[in-house]
Amino acid sequence: MAIVRVGFIELWVQDLERSLEFYEGLLGFRLEHREGKSAYLRGYEELEWSLKLTQAERPAVRSLGFKVDGNGMEEAQAWAVQEGLPHRLEADWGRPRVLRVQDPFGYPLAFYHEAEKLPRILQEYHLYRGPGVLRIDHLNLFCPEVAEATRYYQEHLGFRLTEYTEDEGGRLWASWLHRKGNVHDVAFTNGEGPRLHHFAYWLPDPMAILKAADILAGARRTDQIERGPGRHGISNAMFLYLKDPDGHRIELYTSDYLTVDPDLPPVRWSLNDPRRQTLWGHRTPKSWFLEGSALLDLEGRPLPTRPSPLVGIPEHVT
Repeated sequence: MAIVRVGFIELWVQDLERSLEFYEGLLGFRLEHREGKSAYLRGYEELEWSLKLTQAERPAVRSLGFKVDGNGMEEAQAWAVQEGLPHRLEADWGRPRVLRVQDPFGYPLAFYHEAEKLPRILQEYHLYRGPGVLRIDHLNLFCPEVAEATRYYQEHLGFRLTEYTEDEGGRLWASWLHRKGNVHDVAFTNGEGPRLHHFAYWLPDPMAILKAADILAGARRTDQIERGPGRHGISNAMFLYLKDPDGHRIELYTSDYLTVDPDLPPVRWSLNDPRRQTLWGHRTPKSWFLEGSALLDLEGRPLPTRPSPLVGIPEHVT
């Protein structure tokens, strides 16, 4: 299937105005459209919306979106039919055809090709607010079947493996897979799932990561900083993890590396190597391993989760 890149995420939030104060007011996302109980936002590099917030009775994740090429919609629908997966076509603001599919592991995927182009504002620097969020970068998913999901996404959806974590017995604990040519569009992390661990947006440079931390500090909102600033061993990226008002985890992310070579060998990390999660050595909070966002099925019902068979999470596991 010709997936181009991660495209968007749709979150259910309990108070839309409070969520907009966080995403638009503090982080500087561009609010492009409001319709009913939904708001559509984007980063400064993007020509399409990438974050949809919808007010609902509970926090949850409705869709994990991927952009496909010109034949991708037909290929995605053929895949869903062949695999016997729940699916349906919908329309959304600026996107006349969105194919929603519940994958074999329960993740609510959405595929689209056509999208209304918004005005280019990358070089309208006088309009920038917050740390300068540029574009959506990746999704990280809690998964109790990391090895199976990794193999399936490679074989059926065309993702390529860039980095992975395994224990001394050769069991896969986490994987990073890409389509667009950097470290990942999607990652699978061992844990109770299916759930969203986090979604990430690209910032222009490491100083923007520090600026984001300063903005949260200046607003007296440091309680929403969960982890960082820091540098990952895996991906080499600079990061800052925040919790939004509903507890959804967003990563501000920058400075990973190019992965376009088709023969690029994946990087193996030992489960016992603490440098892979934080190159500088500081510990990760316990919430990192336990807390995630609920996912919804195609009818808007919370998906049941499954425990991971890989029990006993070391304190340094990503």
